[in-house]
Amino acid sequence: MFSSSPIVLTTKRLLLRELTPALFNQLFLKKPKAEIMAYLHLQTDQEFEEMEERYTKGITTYHQDFKGFHLLDRETKQVIGHCDYHTWVPGHRRAEIGYAITDQKYKNKGLMTEALESILTFGFRQMNLYRVEALVATYNTPSLQLVQHFGFRREGLLRNHYLVNGQLEDSVMFSLLKPEFAEWQAQQLTGTS
Repeated sequence: MFSSSPIVLTTKRLLLRELTPALFNQLFLKKPKAEIMAYLHLQTDQEFEEMEERYTKGITTYHQDFKGFHLLDRETKQVIGHCDYHTWVPGHRRAEIGYAITDQKYKNKGLMTEALESILTFGFRQMNLYRVEALVATYNTPSLQLVQHFGFRREGLLRNHYLVNGQLEDSVMFSLLKPEFAEWQAQQLTGTS
């Protein structure tokens, strides 16, 4: 389905480099924790443990696959965040998307809009997805606006869905179907909305 060499997607200001088993090996077998955290801009031990779990459990599990990308500043090649499809179920042509700008100085510059357009295009075209889901915290206004910008539709509220810092939080469930994204792309080309 995919080449053995890492996939690199390009936007105006970003490089999106695929997270491969080789990259995980290079990081987790050869680098100390502090260096890994700095490279990936991980802020907490919990973030490190989640990333390490992806490495130790593999990026493919029994029913679900993971396809992730580091976001790199195109000029400096510095890792500034990530965007990935987790809970990817190829047999059902669906995946959940996750994303974050982890370097504070790159936030609020429209970079995630660039990254998400590229990742969605990749998902629908190369991964043969028909449905992309996004679960967004109710208080995460920038993320709520981002998914709505791309035409994601709200499907409901998942109550007490995530445990964050010892507190159960709700998530808003959104989805985007392949024809809806194609319609969004066509509107971008014609300048209509």
